[in-house]
Amino acid sequence: MAICSPYSIAEVPEISYAQVGDIVYLAHENHPLYKITRCGNTGNYCWQLTNVALNQSLASPDIAQVTATCGLVCGCCDWNGSAGCYNCCYCCEYTMNMCSCLGYKVSAVDCDGIESLPSSARCIMFRYPTDWVAGDHVTVSWSAVSGACEYNIYRDSAGYYGLIGVACGCTRFVDENYEPDMTVTPKEDWNPFESDNNPCSVTFHHQRLTIGGTKDAPSSFYMSRTGDFESFRKSRPLQDDDPVEYMVSSNAVDDIHWLVSFGSLFLGTSGAEYTADSSGAAITPSDVRINTQSYWGSKNLTPLIIGSAILHEQRLGSHIREIAYNWEIDGYAGNDLSLLAPELVEGHKIVQWAFQQSPGSNIWIVRDDGVLLCLTYMREQNIYAWSKHTTKGRVISVCVLCGESEDILWLVVARQVQGGEKYFLERMHLRLQEDEEAEDSFYVDSGVVLENAVSTDQTASTTVCGACHLIGETASVLNVGSPEGEQTVGENGSVELQYAASGKVVVGLPYDSIISPLPLETDTQQAGSTTGMRRAYGKTTIRFHRSLGGQYAATKQGDLGREDFWKDAEYYDIPYLPEYWGEPCKLFTGDIDVTLPSGQDTDTSVILKQSQPLPFRITSITTNVDFGEAP
Repeated sequence: MAICSPYSIAEVPEISYAQVGDIVYLAHENHPLYKITRCGNTGNYCWQLTNVALNQSLASPDIAQVTATCGLVCGCCDWNGSAGCYNCCYCCEYTMNMCSCLGYKVSAVDCDGIESLPSSARCIMFRYPTDWVAGDHVTVSWSAVSGACEYNIYRDSAGYYGLIGVACGCTRFVDENYEPDMTVTPKEDWNPFESDNNPCSVTFHHQRLTIGGTKDAPSSFYMSRTGDFESFRKSRPLQDDDPVEYMVSSNAVDDIHWLVSFGSLFLGTSGAEYTADSSGAAITPSDVRINTQSYWGSKNLTPLIIGSAILHEQRLGSHIREIAYNWEIDGYAGNDLSLLAPELVEGHKIVQWAFQQSPGSNIWIVRDDGVLLCLTYMREQNIYAWSKHTTKGRVISVCVLCGESEDILWLVVARQVQGGEKYFLERMHLRLQEDEEAEDSFYVDSGVVLENAVSTDQTASTTVCGACHLIGETASVLNVGSPEGEQTVGENGSVELQYAASGKVVVGLPYDSIISPLPLETDTQQAGSTTGMRRAYGKTTIRFHRSLGGQYAATKQGDLGREDFWKDAEYYDIPYLPEYWGEPCKLFTGDIDVTLPSGQDTDTSVILKQSQPLPFRITSITTNVDFGEAP
């Protein structure tokens, strides 16, 4: 089902969103507030993108009549319309001409408890309620409102209207001098987002839709009525469940870029990070407290909440910082998670990111040049590890959805296909399970699995079809667990195999997996720090887990500052042997010893590479290093 969108492709990553049930609210500074609604029956869902019309409810009732009845009236009394009171024979005992103007309003309430605006005030001249005697009452009647389940009746008291009763199933109410409840008053319309005053951020906090960073008030945030997300109607006087408006006061204009509910309401602005809370249980219109947590400043990238921390993009340098509670300072503090790999983010903009909790606790980040970054984030283990993932194309967007056994990473990738750019919706394949073998491997880009590739006469075939999206591309082929190198995909999406296929064939774009630790540095008793010393690697032990294939090499002098240092290295195959001669190699778990062909350089290290579409899972690298004198 196609949905017409008001957003351009460039604006999509900047959309702030918040979900409640089957509704997703969308905020962008160039557009009014929108929402995506899911409707229909299970298995036949449809989606709608509509503008959020605030303060919608039933129509207001029209008061038809307000009639006062005096309890002292006898047969000789009559109503004096011009005087607005009764002419009574008991005037000598009780002054009937001391009349006041009593005002009444009525509102309609639907079955979901959503209340309409009140009717216009209808007044009648009668005694002030404190002067009523037995039998005095006022009858209020109004026109029925379609969809109303009940009606609220309000009476004037010193200029304010308070609730005096509820009418269910009828359009008439008799006021027998009920005391107005001034904590329940009729509502007044208020829409802070009129006249293109569009917000840039949205979230939910304390059962309120919370919106911030509008064009006209970039330092202000707004909260809807409690439990009524699309209502910003106010009471008079203000009540605790009324909408909230608050401007963050600082020494500069701090534009609000994001809002996050994390115990307190966190606000990321251009100059600092704040928390908003109250002295009581929840924020109210009259009880808001703002506390500064840090002065790093934030960009408008929607933060990630991971465990007990918030991750956000710093205002300058695109560095990733965390916000987590620190018991030592009794406040929130955070680390710069990009400190060990600043070259991956500096000079670039982070377009979008998503958190994959399982497997691996990974944050997938889309850079503005289409490169995909991964930050393995395990705060409890103090692990912050970066990696860079490139493909033949540009990654446009990422998203993580919950799968049956692990979280699934979905990507939108722009690729050149037959001279034109096409957008592909792709997903990260599930990791190789412990009960799977080499033929179940899937280590290619934009790949496809062809099950039981056989010819029409049910015999094994050397031709497989089904890779039409890779026509003309050089693809990597895994034939029932055996790599066949790289093949060119034919015009009809076919691939010619070296050996007849009798099972799974995996075809996709090849890639190289590279890992190279930094040169080993330590302190020695004789010479102190080894930094700048020559070193040579001896026996190196690599511990694998269910892996197959791969190569090793040593770095050369000057490689430490080169991004593509691994491309011109001299590689050697990691030796694997089958369990029995003549059979294919099985996935290997254990240690393999290699000897690096390294010289006496100051920054020598090891390079491990996997170019075949097979698993390459390394759990540790142990090496003997002989340090020499400094050059």
